[in-house]
Amino acid sequence: MQDETAQKILAELSRLSRAVESLAPAPRTGNDFGAAECFVWNADAHHLAPVGKPNRIEIGLIKGVDHVRDILIDNTRRFARGLPANNVLLWGARGMGKSSLVKSAHAELAAEAETISPLKLIEIHREDINSLPELMAILRPAHERFILFCDDLSFDHDDTAYKSLKAALDGGIEGRPENVVLYATSNRRHLLPRDMIENERSTAINPSETVEEKVSLSDRFGLWLGFHKCSQDEYLEMVSGYAGHFGLKITPEDLQAQALEWSTTRGSRSGRVAWQFIQDLAGRSGQKL
Repeated sequence: MQDETAQKILAELSRLSRAVESLAPAPRTGNDFGAAECFVWNADAHHLAPVGKPNRIEIGLIKGVDHVRDILIDNTRRFARGLPANNVLLWGARGMGKSSLVKSAHAELAAEAETISPLKLIEIHREDINSLPELMAILRPAHERFILFCDDLSFDHDDTAYKSLKAALDGGIEGRPENVVLYATSNRRHLLPRDMIENERSTAINPSETVEEKVSLSDRFGLWLGFHKCSQDEYLEMVSGYAGHFGLKITPEDLQAQALEWSTTRGSRSGRVAWQFIQDLAGRSGQKL
């Protein structure tokens, strides 16, 4: 009887032990920078997940932004060659290729022979900005060079994550690692909504100092590249470039007429609208992209 009771106690203890072990956090996985060219930062696991097939297009297909494209390429090339380079904020109109340009510029420069070490692109999600110090600690001793990419970066009311970003970019005793640069896209030039800035101005004891603290976040980016709504000619150039690249079978006249009708129904013209039209056209034509 005692043996039976002891066995039951041991079985229960074993069950409780397994239950406690299941509650423990999973062991951290090592980061292999040679596994891919692009990674996504998983803040909870402190892990860089490799991306086998990045979602990007050839840089020659990005039309209507030649000036900012050349500036971004030049900054990225200098960084890849071990020369001084700036953090970059790409801001402005929706759908004009801000994030596409970052990914395409990385692909263009990662293939150049004159880079001093492999150039990697790491996407960090907006909600993981607070983990930037941990990520930079992982990247600092690495031989590779890293572009940290945050898409659609902005901050709302009562959001204090912008302070972590400010400290990670230029603050702290260590400063930003020499092998790391940050590229961010946003619809807002100052990353903060106008009513948030105005509310701080109206309620603060010293309005100018409070507003200055928030607006100064964008000053951490040495380059501001503005993207503006495209003209009809630029929109049609985008459509024509996509159609030619993918070999879509349609006359130039029909292509232009359908593209204009598509933009009218959408109420806007942009690179995103042009790409959505091309997807629709290819689907209706039975052609794969």
